Amino acid sequence: MRKSTDIRADFTASLVVFLVAVPLCVGVAVASGVPAELGLVTGIVGGLLTGFLPGSSLQVSGPAAGLTVLVYEAVEEFGLSTLGALVLVAGVLQVAMGALRLGRWFRAISVAVVQGMLAGIGLVLIAGQLYALTDTRPPGTGLANLGGLPELASDTIWSDQALTASAVGVGTIAVLVLWPRWKRAARVLPAPLAAVALATVTVAALGLPVARVEVTGLLSAVQPPGGADFGRLAGVGAVGTVLAFALIASAESLFSAAAVDRLHDGPRTDYDKELMAQGAGNAVCGLLGALPMTAVIVRSSANVRAGARTKASRVLHGAWLLLFAAAFPAALGVVPLAALAGVLVHAGCKLIPVRDMVPLWREHRGEAVVLMGTAVAIVVTNMFEGVLIGLLMAVAKSAWETSHAHLEVSGLEDCGPEAAPVRVRALGNATFLRLPKLLDQLEALPHDRDVILDLSGLRHLDRACAAALGNWAERRRPAGPDPVAATVTPAATPLPQPGHKGR
Repeated sequence: MRKSTDIRADFTASLVVFLVAVPLCVGVAVASGVPAELGLVTGIVGGLLTGFLPGSSLQVSGPAAGLTVLVYEAVEEFGLSTLGALVLVAGVLQVAMGALRLGRWFRAISVAVVQGMLAGIGLVLIAGQLYALTDTRPPGTGLANLGGLPELASDTIWSDQALTASAVGVGTIAVLVLWPRWKRAARVLPAPLAAVALATVTVAALGLPVARVEVTGLLSAVQPPGGADFGRLAGVGAVGTVLAFALIASAESLFSAAAVDRLHDGPRTDYDKELMAQGAGNAVCGLLGALPMTAVIVRSSANVRAGARTKASRVLHGAWLLLFAAAFPAALGVVPLAALAGVLVHAGCKLIPVRDMVPLWREHRGEAVVLMGTAVAIVVTNMFEGVLIGLLMAVAKSAWETSHAHLEVSGLEDCGPEAAPVRVRALGNATFLRLPKLLDQLEALPHDRDVILDLSGLRHLDRACAAALGNWAERRRPAGPDPVAATVTPAATPLPQPGHKGR
């Protein structure tokens, strides 16, 4: 039997996640060129269905900004009615990937990449929600949103409505920062809920002219795909869109799961089951003609930070979305968007590891570079491409750090015609990454002395290094007696021989 403390924690966390989910669902839908209600439908399915299925216990699913551009292009090319068919087939593909146990491969994720992903999402989130903070629509991509901030600041100064909305948003952020210091009140009411409630009451009491959440109804927006819509999937473009939906949604969800697992001490994610849960959710979203879903790190981190203990919090958040959007749309209509934007700006700031950057730079500079590179790549491109760039950077960093090779040189102090040969022993892992340094050291050896090159100390010798060392040996061979000898143990990759016996 569940403890009463768990029930209370999950209940309050579900309300917080509900308040965080509303602007995301609506904003992603509008930016994707579809009715706002479809974003809520995806959020409801993410809570009631995906939230109930096994996989990750605390991460929350719904429409994500990472798929906005792709959804917009799909709607423009194939039409809104075909969107459901695309999402449905992508969901079935995700279920098949999970059944084949492909989700396990996402466990090998660099911590720096995960932190960079969180930081990049935080930057994109903040940049976009600063526009909502002034009741202004953002230009679009993360980079465009950042570039438009100076113009936004200038326009806000000369607009009374924008100033009023920004005051509501900034006031919400202030409450979010100060409320936890009032520990007695914070134990009863979470800070995001208190901040939004105070902002809503203030706006209503003063009659402030700010934008509020608009929901007209769910049933009219739901358009299940028909036979003709599935017929449009035969083209190459449609197949590519389905694959992009499935791969991007899977990557975002499983990367998010890795990040969420690092935020709490509860049960770890079963990646294969989570992939199947996401696929089942997308299949149902497709049947309803809604947006594709992924696990959303912003809602998930809000869920964890609000004290959620079990999956009940995310299921309840879906119930709140359904209840208030379907039965009480007027209740959503009194909540100012600027207040919800303030909640998201505050959440985005928490995703950026500002305090950890200085010690990380001092102790693990390569990790810091991967973190910052991932964050910048997400801002410039999108989440999927940004994370791929971060993973490539992490692989390159690991390859560089593990590719240690150096030369031990002895016999240089001897001189005269009877001097013994110079002995050079290579140690470590000789890969193409270290090749320039190795060749520079070999070229610096005296050209009037015999050289014995011993490769028996190498744990690994790749083909590029083997070929380069063989060419170096060929160049050092004069017309007379051969001055170069290479001794290679069977454990190492053989050095290409220049066609003569060494000394």
